[in-house]
Amino acid sequence: MRAFLPTGDPAQPVVIAEVPEPTPRPDEVLVRVEAFSVNRGETFKLEAPVRGERPGKDVAGLVVQPAADGTGPAGFARVVGHPMGGGWAEFAAVPTSALAVLPDSVGAVRGAALPLAGLTALRLLRAAGPVLGRRVLLTGASGGVGHYVTELAAAAGAEVTAVTRDAERGARLAELGAARVVHDLSDAHGPYDIVLESTGGEALAGALARLARRGLLIWFGQAGRRAATLDFFDFFNGPESAVIRHFHYLDADTTIGHDLATLVHLTAQGRLHPEIGRVADWAHTATALTDLRDRRIRGKAVLTLS
Repeated sequence: MRAFLPTGDPAQPVVIAEVPEPTPRPDEVLVRVEAFSVNRGETFKLEAPVRGERPGKDVAGLVVQPAADGTGPAGFARVVGHPMGGGWAEFAAVPTSALAVLPDSVGAVRGAALPLAGLTALRLLRAAGPVLGRRVLLTGASGGVGHYVTELAAAAGAEVTAVTRDAERGARLAELGAARVVHDLSDAHGPYDIVLESTGGEALAGALARLARRGLLIWFGQAGRRAATLDFFDFFNGPESAVIRHFHYLDADTTIGHDLATLVHLTAQGRLHPEIGRVADWAHTATALTDLRDRRIRGKAVLTLS
């Protein structure tokens, strides 16, 4: 079968090659991939690829071989899955615990846009706790995660302030429910009950300064790729006794499959709208990766297999 392999070259991060078809473990299904999405974090990992690993975590397609242990969907079921690798290919082996069935109303393109970004947003808001009536500040809001967080948090009753440098992307975040959109962190005045920070560098200290006393800051990314420095005494200027929590989307009490099913259900009901900035044939995967890395794509990029 054909699959994308990493090159280590930032200008051409992947190339297509012939590789053996995966052999599923007893608790895995074999999926014929119809669409997959790429994530900005994956572009960073491709700069220093691990020998033998194949990239790809977000896939949608058709089950062509059910799991040998009898778990998961039957053959020919349409599914969305989140394997830990190998998804940018014609076929992917996906654990049954990381699958959800797609209804007819949710196509493969929208399904493929859900997993990593949607799981991160859903679990991030669970970590934040009840948000009804709470003031929430979201940095780095114009990516795939940011759109999902904005829509889910606003629907749950939060007053969301989204930070994005792009006016067009800001207008879309307002449509999804953001109460305020600012183009620089300095324009977000606060104080905020909850801060969801994904930029790192100087932005972390700036976001912390806008947190309310005993508030919660969840640090879920470092998209700016710059280390952050905090001063202990800054807490006394406003966010006294605040909590800073590190977040990783795989550290959860529910299975990936359970939460994927929730995301699919919300999408099917028109309560969640995957923000897809580009859909292209998978031959253009390398270009999509470099454009996503350089912030030329709003939301998600999805590649389709003919």
